[in-house]
Amino acid sequence: MFELMSLPLSDRANVMPPSPIRKLAPYADAAKKQGVKVFHLNIGQPDVPSPKEYWDAVKGCELEVLEYSNSAGIAELREKAAADYCKQGIEVTAAQVLVTTAGSESLSIALSIICNPGDEVIIPEPLYANYIGFAAGTGINVVPITTHIENNFALPGSEEFAKRITDRTRAIIICNPGNPTGSTYDREQLESLLKLARDNNLYIIADEVYREFYFDGDRPVSVLQLDGSDENVIMVDSVSKRFSLCGARIGYFVTRNATLMDPAIRFAQARLSSPTLEMLGVIGALDTPLSYYDALRTEYTARRDVLTQRLRAMPGVTCPDIQGAFYAMVQLPIDDCDVFCKWMLEEFRHDNQTVMMAPGTGFYSTPGLGKNQVRIAYVLKIENLHLAMDCLEVALAQYPGRTISAEKVTSQ
Repeated sequence: MFELMSLPLSDRANVMPPSPIRKLAPYADAAKKQGVKVFHLNIGQPDVPSPKEYWDAVKGCELEVLEYSNSAGIAELREKAAADYCKQGIEVTAAQVLVTTAGSESLSIALSIICNPGDEVIIPEPLYANYIGFAAGTGINVVPITTHIENNFALPGSEEFAKRITDRTRAIIICNPGNPTGSTYDREQLESLLKLARDNNLYIIADEVYREFYFDGDRPVSVLQLDGSDENVIMVDSVSKRFSLCGARIGYFVTRNATLMDPAIRFAQARLSSPTLEMLGVIGALDTPLSYYDALRTEYTARRDVLTQRLRAMPGVTCPDIQGAFYAMVQLPIDDCDVFCKWMLEEFRHDNQTVMMAPGTGFYSTPGLGKNQVRIAYVLKIENLHLAMDCLEVALAQYPGRTISAEKVTSQ
């Protein structure tokens, strides 16, 4: 008899982490099979309808063959995207916009063309969990700068970034507005980071996917709006959130650095093209009136306000100020967020309902951090958001691993 042996896997396969956003999906599916209503606060899937202009463009398509498109993207889409950026004060040309298969591919291409295995990127944490996955997939090391809930996850000064620069550092990655924290960075902070990058021959990869989700002031400044950003900045963008088109998988890699655009297009050629039909739809979506975004911000401002009010009324819960995006990184009176989130799906029921959240540990690169935190995506209508908060409040009172006494929970 031959003994079966496991064939070896790559080092990249062994270090690729599971997604905190999706890894508990089997438990949610099992709960649903039992007839339980699961409120999904784990994933940034907006429920606002996609623009009519997108659907009209898709339905009006008269192609007889759905062909490959240009690897850099359909020319009309690149032109309209560039014009749209210019309207926002981000001066770029069509040649400086590469259409990608969502923002995820844009970030992956960016890391692939500026980093070698063993190189380093500096990222404030908590961070978008997939940054860790993208780094693992390309053999890059994440160097975190920890931010803290006590001061609303404020961006540390550029001197903290400077302390972490080594001869292997290639880039600083920021997300503005931030996923998972909801923080935003102002012009002065961005200018300081850009100066640091220029002084140290580094790139800034600016994830600006949540540009339309800002609540308490003006639209956040893009790094590409800053003087001196031509050579050092790559902007990652996507239509997933702004148009509620997560399934379309269309994004952009944007830079004025022609030296970067050439290899980026070669990487795009290696995957042939982004989805043609979806690009045609996005060409239509770019005609969406400004009133769509105004309604979007009004709705999400109301959801944010409900979420913060409900969370801050729960004993032992810390909810920071939220300035943008549609996430909150929340501290709960629990011993272990991974255990708690799984328990919510496997064992907890309130009126035959429960809540799915993303464990906070997956949003930190530093081991051991985030154990009493969860990321909440407030992408539900207000009525359902209230029901989800009802579930969470009851769950925190019943959870065996709570870190404040049951008596204190029930008396406050």
